[in-house]
Amino acid sequence: MSTRCSWPGDDPLMIAYHDNEWGIPVNDDQTHFELLVLEGAQAGLSWKTVLHKRDNYRKRFKQFDPKKVAAMTDHELEACLKDEGLIRNRLKVYGARQNAIAFLAIQNEFGCFDDYVWAFVDKQPIINNPKKLGDIPASTDISKRLSKDLKKRGMTFVGPTIIYAYMQAAGLVKDHLVACDFRAIIKIE
Repeated sequence: MSTRCSWPGDDPLMIAYHDNEWGIPVNDDQTHFELLVLEGAQAGLSWKTVLHKRDNYRKRFKQFDPKKVAAMTDHELEACLKDEGLIRNRLKVYGARQNAIAFLAIQNEFGCFDDYVWAFVDKQPIINNPKKLGDIPASTDISKRLSKDLKKRGMTFVGPTIIYAYMQAAGLVKDHLVACDFRAIIKIE
């Protein structure tokens, strides 16, 4: 039996996410976009709530293809607001399209979103050594800078706390607890 961070609890989906995704560096733009949308949907809610709706998000938001999401019509977004398999918050749902448009502009400017976002951490994951969950910050100076830049570029639901959670999910920051066996699996020194 593995020792892992305590936040997944005993939920099988949360455990699988912790063990196989969280903190592993992302270099795929579509995955970056997915994580940004899902972390934005989480605002004010639990990650467990969003994670259990992820498959439906993938279906409704076209597998998180930013070009397809940017082209979603108001009619498609209104249908999302009626879907109990999503977080039915108008600002969050419409924000996905707004963020897709901003995401595409960033890709156009930098060649890919991956190059843009990894530059904020000098192209290397920030490795922290938290002993307990309380040692993990809600935001950092870097998440504040990234948040500010994303907002300037037209994104919404990208506050510093949301962005720090995104950075953890995308492996820009590695916050597995020191006692977590998965630190070694994802090669945290």
